[in-house]
Formats: sequence, structure tokens, C-alpha cells
Amino acid sequence: MTPWEMLAVFAAGVSAGAINTVVGSGSLITFPVLLATGMPPVTAAVSNTLGVIPGSISGAVGYRKELTGQSRRILKMSIGALLGGLTGATLLLALPPTAFEKIVPALVGLALVLVVLQPQITRRVRRSRECAGGPARPDSGPLLFTGLTLAGVYGGYFPAAQGIIYMSLMGALLDETLQRLNAVKNVLVAIVNGVAALFFLFSARFDWTAVALIAAGSALGGQIGAKVGRRLSPAVLRMLIVAVGTAAIVHLLHH
Repeated sequence: MTPWEMLAVFAAGVSAGAINTVVGSGSLITFPVLLATGMPPVTAAVSNTLGVIPGSISGAVGYRKELTGQSRRILKMSIGALLGGLTGATLLLALPPTAFEKIVPALVGLALVLVVLQPQITRRVRRSRECAGGPARPDSGPLLFTGLTLAGVYGGYFPAAQGIIYMSLMGALLDETLQRLNAVKNVLVAIVNGVAALFFLFSARFDWTAVALIAAGSALGGQIGAKVGRRLSPAVLRMLIVAVGTAAIVHLLHH
């Protein structure tokens, strides 16, 4: 990488760490930047997954107050996250690179749709919870566990927007505040990315320079997101994510 490319990757890592903590979809910032440096798509995906782990952990630590009293819930959900993340990582390496290049534009497109629809999803989740009333739903019923496991498969294969999927599932199926669910989301993303990264360390090719730059940037961004991210305009973040994600789709389709 040139010095300017290294600076761009680091800046993308900071942005991704902050965005992942608050909204999700930060990989739609880092992944296109890695592609722009000339990195092959699968190598970029693996390097990105390894690099964003410190950001996920940093975001979870930043939300530690909201995690209070949720240890049992997190323990149950972590099983599905582990299984899903490992399955997704295995699929990434088991399928040929040409399959990845065909599948990822569709996944990025799905991620962008979820980013755009997040406000509507959040409003519907809130209304359904307000109308439901009654006792709290089980922490880890079969429907939620299955959904989180499948979301983990998605995240292990390609991490963009997995946090939005987690929030949609938990918000619809759990009686809990969105801020506390966001804290759980950060933990689940860290678990999925962590197990996928551990798998990649022993079985995939990655770029250590990119990993280190994204790791440093995302760790810083995770703290920024936890402290000041709630003050940022979600609309501005969504516009940025959609713009960069669209560029990623165009790049992949013409790669």
C-alpha cells in the first residue's frame, strides 16, 4: 500500500468502528476501501473481518452499562452466534472465489436495503412491542435462536449489516429497550467476527497491514461511537453507508 492508501484504510477503520457501534454496516466503508487498493475480494473480506474485531469489542465495552443483568441472555445467544459465524467463515473459504464475487454484490445490496429501511423497522418493532403488552418473551426461544444463528452465518460470510439483522430480530422478539439490545448486538457481532477471524487465521490469506490499520482505527472508532455516536444524525450515516455501499457494488460488478 502507498502511504495515502494506508491513511485511507485507517480512516475507514475509524469510521467503521463508530458506525458499527451505533448503526451497523461499517464494513460497507472498509470493504470498498480495501478493494480500491487492489486487494482481491476474498482477501479483502477476510482482512476486514480480522480488522474490525477490536472495534466490536471496543463498542461492547463502551456499552457495558447497558449490558448489566444480561449475562444469561448473552450466554444463550452466543451459542447461535458461534455456530453461525463458524459456518459462514467455512462457506467463505469452501466456495470458489467466483461464487463470492457473485454472492457479495447481492449481500451488499441486501445490507443497503436494511440500512435504508432501518427507521421503518425500528418504528414497527416499537409499535408491536407497545401493542403486545403482557409478560416478557423468552430470552432464547427457538425462533430467535434460529434467526440469530442464520444471521451469524451471514455475518461469518460477509459482516456488513449483520448488526441491523440482530437488532431487527431481537427488537421484534424480546421485551427490552433498544439501547440494551444494541449493547447485546455489539457483543454478538464481536463473537461472530471473532470466531470467523480465528478460523481465518489458520486457513485463509489476508493482508496484515490492512488488518493492523483497520484494527487500530476500529478500536478508536468503537469508543467514539459509544460516546458521541448517539449525537450524530442517523440520516447522515445512512446516506454515507448507502453511497459507499453502492460504489462497492459497482466495483464488484466490474471487477
